[in-house]
Amino acid sequence: MRPFTFIFLFSLLTLNAWSQYDSFEHWNESRLQHQNTAMTVLGSWAIINITGGLILQSKSDGEMKYFHQMNAGWNIVNAGIAGLSLIRSLKEKSNSADFNSSFKKLEGFQRALLFNAGLDVGYVAGGLYLMERSNREINPDRLRGFGKSIALQGAFLFAFDLAAYFSSKKFNKQIVPAFNTSMDGAIEIGFRIGLN
Repeated sequence: MRPFTFIFLFSLLTLNAWSQYDSFEHWNESRLQHQNTAMTVLGSWAIINITGGLILQSKSDGEMKYFHQMNAGWNIVNAGIAGLSLIRSLKEKSNSADFNSSFKKLEGFQRALLFNAGLDVGYVAGGLYLMERSNREINPDRLRGFGKSIALQGAFLFAFDLAAYFSSKKFNKQIVPAFNTSMDGAIEIGFRIGLN
């Protein structure tokens, strides 16, 4: 290969890598925005439940008092998870990330969502168990109220985790064709130059 051909080929590959990085940067920003949106939804749900639970528990009695207490208490954890995730995501700069670390973060986010969806089924089952167990208690209000709240929270989280998981799968499909197209173009151009 002549020196000029090598320099030209290297320049084309470098330019192609930059154009691929531009599309990667856009992909990574979209990935981060998706995670921020998901955590904003979770945080909003938490704030509504904490506020509503604290206000309504003082105005309720019986099982509804316990229902609102558990809604408020349960969502303190959700608010903490959403807040920490948003802070971490906002600190991450998409232009300083590389493909491997960004894709690993996406996969980790997706695995966490699926794992949590499994836990959510357990929460619903636990809430239903408490509701059933309340039928055998002398003062069933607390167990029934807590059970209804836990079942509701588990059902919401199950729907939330699955929706966030399936909507995040688009990022897996978007990055592979863009990466392959960029590399195929670079290889094809390099192959044609090398033959000349």
